[in-house]
Amino acid sequence: MVWASIVIATVAIRTLLAPITINQHKVASKLTILGPELEQIQQKMQDKSMSPMAVAEVEAQKKRVYMEYSAAMYTQLTRLFIQAPVFVSFFLAIEKMVEKVPSFQTGGASWFIDLTTADAFYILPLLAAISCWITIEFTMQEGKRGGVWKNIARGGAALTLPLTASFPNALFCYWITSNLFSFLFGLTIKKPSVKKFLNIPIIVPPPPSPATQSKRTITTANHSVTCSSLPCQKTTSEEQKSTTQRLSSSLLLNHRINNLEKQLKGRNKIKRKKSCR
Repeated sequence: MVWASIVIATVAIRTLLAPITINQHKVASKLTILGPELEQIQQKMQDKSMSPMAVAEVEAQKKRVYMEYSAAMYTQLTRLFIQAPVFVSFFLAIEKMVEKVPSFQTGGASWFIDLTTADAFYILPLLAAISCWITIEFTMQEGKRGGVWKNIARGGAALTLPLTASFPNALFCYWITSNLFSFLFGLTIKKPSVKKFLNIPIIVPPPPSPATQSKRTITTANHSVTCSSLPCQKTTSEEQKSTTQRLSSSLLLNHRINNLEKQLKGRNKIKRKKSCR
C-alpha cells in the first residue's frame, strides 16, 4: 500500500535525523540555563558604583557567556539548514508523485482510498491540526523566551485546519506521521533518565525568593489569619483548639451578661410596680 510506504519512509527519515534533534534539545536547554546568568551580568553592569577591577571581571564573564550563548544560537540555527530542506523536499516529492504516479489513486485506506484528492470529510486535516497542537503542548519548552514561541506555534497549529483542508491525502500521511513521531520522541527525551543517557543538561528551576513566597489563609470558626508560608507551618492543631476555646468562652461570657441584664430589668419593673401602688 502506498500510504504505508509513506509512513515507513517518514519514520525512517525522522530516525536518521534524530541526532540533530537531540543536539537541538541540548542547545535549547543550554540557552535556558544561560538566560538567567546573562540577566545577572547585565544587572551588574548597570551598577555604576563598582570598582574598575570588578567591572573588568564582569566584562570577562559577559564575554565568556556571550561566546557560549552565540555558539549555542549558531548550533540551533543549523537545524533550519539541515532538517528544513529535507522536510520540504519530502513534501514536494509527495506532491509530484501525486500528480505523476497512478498507484496513488488507489493506494489509500478506509475513507481516503484516493491519495491524490482532498479529504471530503476533513478528518485528515483535523488529525493533522490536533497532532500538531498536542506535540506543541507536551514537548515544546516554556520559559521567558520559550513561552512566546510556544504561543506563536499554537497560532500556527490553529491555522493548520483551514489552510491545509484542500491538500491531497498523501501529504497528510506524511504530516500526521511526522507529528506523531515528534510527539513520542519529545515525551521520551524529556525523561530525566533519557536526558542523562544522552548528556542533555537538566534544567533546575530556581528557588523562590522570600519576597515572592506564596501566602496562605487559615480560617478557623469566625476568625481568619493571613500569613506567609513559613509562619503558617508553625500553626498546629493545639493552637486551633486554643482559639476555639477562647471563642467558646467569650460566647459563654456574653450569654451570662445577657442573662444578668434581663434579671436586672425584671427587678426594676417589680420595683416600679410597688412604687406605683
